[in-house]
Amino acid sequence: MGLVYAAIEIINAGDIEVANRGYIKEIEIRRTNVRAMVDSGAYMLAINEDIKLQLGLRQVDKKLATLADGSTIHLPVVGPVEIRFSNRKTNVMAMVLPGNEEVLLGAIPMEDMDVIIDPLKQQLIVHPERPYIPKMSMK
Repeated sequence: MGLVYAAIEIINAGDIEVANRGYIKEIEIRRTNVRAMVDSGAYMLAINEDIKLQLGLRQVDKKLATLADGSTIHLPVVGPVEIRFSNRKTNVMAMVLPGNEEVLLGAIPMEDMDVIIDPLKQQLIVHPERPYIPKMSMK
C-alpha cells in the first residue's frame, strides 16, 4: 500500500469558543485547509511551525517524539485544535514539527472521528458501517 493523503481542515478551537461567546465573528475564526498524510502508526496530529503561527496556537506542553528515521526530539504541543474531515470532527492537541514539514494525521484523531483507511482506494474514508454518526467503544 502506498502513502495515503486526506484533505482536512484545522481550526483554532479557542477561536470557536470565543466566537460562540460573541466576542469575535465567525469569519474571524482562524482555520486552514491542508493535505495531511494519514499515518496510522503515529498517535497524534502533527502540524508544522507555519500552521502554528497561522492559527495563533499557543504551546501548552512539550513531549518527546520518535521520528520516522528513528531519531528522538522534543516537540512543542499546541492547541486545542478542531480537525474536520467529511462529516466528522474532533478536538485534539497537536505536536509541532520543525520548519515546513507535512501535516500528519495520527491514530487518535482518526479513532475519534471513526474514519478508516481504505486500502483498495488508498484513501481515508468515513467508516462505511456508520456513515452518519461516529461510534466509539466505551469498553
